[in-house]
Amino acid sequence: MPRAVAINVGANTNAPGVRGPIYPDGRFEFVPIPEEAPTGESVPTYADLSLDTDLPAGSADAPVHLDPEFAEYPECERYTYGDPHGVKARPLLDLREGDYVLFYATLTARGDPEREWISPDWGAYLVGQFRLARDPVPGDAYADLPADERETFRNNAHVKREEFDAAVLLAGDERESGLYETAVPLSSAEQGSEANRVVTDLSSDSGKGPWWRRPMTFDADATAELLELVENGFE
Repeated sequence: MPRAVAINVGANTNAPGVRGPIYPDGRFEFVPIPEEAPTGESVPTYADLSLDTDLPAGSADAPVHLDPEFAEYPECERYTYGDPHGVKARPLLDLREGDYVLFYATLTARGDPEREWISPDWGAYLVGQFRLARDPVPGDAYADLPADERETFRNNAHVKREEFDAAVLLAGDERESGLYETAVPLSSAEQGSEANRVVTDLSSDSGKGPWWRRPMTFDADATAELLELVENGFE
């Protein structure tokens, strides 16, 4: 029975200064954060992504940290993710092939919501998933991978940095990985900072304090229930 870890990704009010939008029908636009480290090869800019989001002035030519990488997203090739931070890397390294990584982002409501579960102003929402195609790769093991296995990660943002810094690398199965068409709420319908039952009843997190910044783990039973919500929608 697969397990899952959910982690926060994407644009926020600190970087680049705005959140991605969630539209009245529950669709959304995923916006990556800026790339803040020197890179050893060229990386896309916000202009290359042709986003609908209104970015801060002067952001168009800023390079982006395109991580997670979703194959269907502009400038992406595969499903990969890397993270240098131990607080995220530790639970991710505990996963195995066939387990799930769920990605969530904070999004700002645009227009009058048609879905009752959309939080006013902003909220946290699941926006995509990987089903792991292989066991997670510890960062210190990456250099020793055979060349064909390293090729999987060639377009990952951490591999493109001048100094490789990922503590973990993940590869998603192309058949069961991708961005969602409709977001799945983690916030309550009343307030973005208030967690809903996905967080408080299914995950390892208490839903207290800034829960929307923390990784969350889901056991096998909770993962099965959560994947059903993703498949059938949240009402």
